[in-house]
Amino acid sequence: MVFATALFAVHRDTGGAFRSGRAPTPQKDEEDFRSLSFTDNVPFGDTLRAKGYSYFCVFIIHLFFSKRKRLRKLSRIFFFRQAQNTRMGLIFIRTTIIFITLLAIMRMMGKRQIGEMQPYELVITLIISELACIPMADNSIPLLYGIIAILTVFVLHQIVCVIDLKFTAAKPIISGTPSIVLNKNGVDDSQLKKNNLNVSDLIESLRVEGIFSLDAVEYALYEAEGAFSALPKKGFESMQTSLPIILVNEGKFDVKNVEKTERNTDYYLDVLRRNGCKDEKKVLIMTVDGNGKVYLQKKGQRYKVIHLHWEKPLW
Repeated sequence: MVFATALFAVHRDTGGAFRSGRAPTPQKDEEDFRSLSFTDNVPFGDTLRAKGYSYFCVFIIHLFFSKRKRLRKLSRIFFFRQAQNTRMGLIFIRTTIIFITLLAIMRMMGKRQIGEMQPYELVITLIISELACIPMADNSIPLLYGIIAILTVFVLHQIVCVIDLKFTAAKPIISGTPSIVLNKNGVDDSQLKKNNLNVSDLIESLRVEGIFSLDAVEYALYEAEGAFSALPKKGFESMQTSLPIILVNEGKFDVKNVEKTERNTDYYLDVLRRNGCKDEKKVLIMTVDGNGKVYLQKKGQRYKVIHLHWEKPLW
């Protein structure tokens, strides 16, 4: 009875061949199938298979619903009422199947796929999301095609994971290596440029970790997946009594910050000359806090801390 009801509903929405008593024709069927697929340039065979897969799922759902009297009417209205409702029903079923498939694939990929990801894992996740959208929205594409594509990407992910775990030499190529961007000598500008970062990005990452002074850190690094880690010096809280601001960043004065210190650039140029630096172009980073403590590092050299004699704290 359920099968007959589903079969009757399918033919009712695809031209009414049973109601009119006429024999279905390939031309009429093709027109009906294309009206449900939203496209006009898809081969008839692919459209027919796509609709066949979807109606099979609709039949299973209707079989489940028919056992419950209250949901039987809802099943007919939602899935089999008109061609437009059929489109929505097909999209609903296809989206549900893709969602369940993706959920299973993501669970099999491991917990790291849900949290912090390696570069290749991010690429695979983006590809899977794109592959999932196409069969969900376009009924003309067989659902099986989308599932096979997603499973193929999953197999490729597993192969890359095995190579990443078993072959040590391949790990830096596939996953990358951590970059130590700050050490006992100061900021490592070469590592920052290697990761397309600058000193401002480093200072911002340190502030997120609760560290505001560059001289309060022993080591700082960016992991391969982009996470930031810092090892502060012992008693670093006592080394940051005021908020530092950037005066010179990679050879250029920050005029607004200079004005906040109630001094001008000539004053700080004199400070640079007294510490062996002819001009600001050779400075990688120079900061000052409200108490006059200066962090100065020239390009390619070790940093130094200078204490300026100010009459009172500025902030």
